[in-house]
Amino acid sequence: MELSLGDIGWRAHPEVWVLIIGLGALAWYGTKVLQPKAAAAGFGTISRRQKAWFLAATLGVWAASDWPVHDVGEEYLYVVHMVQHLLISMLIPGMFMLSMPRWLFDLLVPEGGRARALAQKASRPIAAGLMFNALTIGLHFPGVVQLSFDNGAFHYAVHLLVFVAGLLMWAPIIGPVEEWRLPPIGQCIFLFMMSIVPTVPSGWLIFAENVVYQHYDTVDRLWGFNAINDQQAAGVVMKLVGGFFLWAVIVVIFARWASAESAKEAALSRANRVPAPTVDLTFEEVSEQFARTEAPAERTP
Repeated sequence: MELSLGDIGWRAHPEVWVLIIGLGALAWYGTKVLQPKAAAAGFGTISRRQKAWFLAATLGVWAASDWPVHDVGEEYLYVVHMVQHLLISMLIPGMFMLSMPRWLFDLLVPEGGRARALAQKASRPIAAGLMFNALTIGLHFPGVVQLSFDNGAFHYAVHLLVFVAGLLMWAPIIGPVEEWRLPPIGQCIFLFMMSIVPTVPSGWLIFAENVVYQHYDTVDRLWGFNAINDQQAAGVVMKLVGGFFLWAVIVVIFARWASAESAKEAALSRANRVPAPTVDLTFEEVSEQFARTEAPAERTP
């Protein structure tokens, strides 16, 4: 039977509302309590851009976890579940990274502690890349997908794990600790490698001839999607967002690096130019020089 969104009906998710309220409380505490102390100690303040990124990330969490995305993605359409997964694993962690000032990260993860050392090791490109890609592959196995639907605790643990993996994945690119970041060309190479692995499960979903996830093979179909069309659309979304989005970020990073290098070369070229010496002469000096110079002798034909 073909269903519409109205047939599903609104469902309350109070646990999501508590999470959003908690994020709002953390934002208030950070700007009203911690920021004045950081400013008094000589650290930078939270910029408007960082506040905007935090607001966008919080709204992203709300959209990905509340009705209708959560309900549709968990019970009816795998393509919506894929959008939810990409939001939690890639886009939202990146926005949270862009919202965090360095002093706040140092406060939450103090230097010299075990948590700091663990975070540094886990955010190194090889470790972060392996963890993120292993989850990308492993969480698309039919047995793992079915377990996440059958076991609520496992479901939420998976969401938390992919969110943390997303934070670690972005740390070498836009993390608050600049010393942990890769140089621009290294960032491009890292993101390109990260874009390759999602093509494996996305291609599997696009070209599969049978239903991969039995959980979505139901009689009630939302918006006329059948199970095959649904998983093919999920594969396309995974490829477009998981692959092309990273390629777009690569283009931006490379363009900024090329522009900065061009500006450096132009500045160096200007600095290497030696201006011709100038001599300031007075009228008296010029007149005296003319007086000392003999007039040219006339030639006879």
